[in-house]
Amino acid sequence: MAHKKGVGSSRNGRDSKPKMRGVKRYGGEFVVPGNVIVRQTGTKIKPGKNVGLGRDYTIYALVEGQVKFQQYSRDQKMVSVIPVEAAAAAPAPAAD
Repeated sequence: MAHKKGVGSSRNGRDSKPKMRGVKRYGGEFVVPGNVIVRQTGTKIKPGKNVGLGRDYTIYALVEGQVKFQQYSRDQKMVSVIPVEAAAAAPAPAAD
């Protein structure tokens, strides 16, 4: 007979809540101010123009426009928001 009570199940049973991290708005998508673009731990993706960086490293839009991801360095990405006025001023491709 066992001389110690099996206590494995009472010592286990803890789990943290999911954090739902990741990219929420992809390149080319339209965003409005306040839209979350990326939820991350640390600055895996750096903030560019027209985006803010939250205390928990969340990147969010500051202006209305289109999301643009670009390579910042060899191993680092950056995300920006191209404002609506700038996107409208760019010439549209000619349709044949």
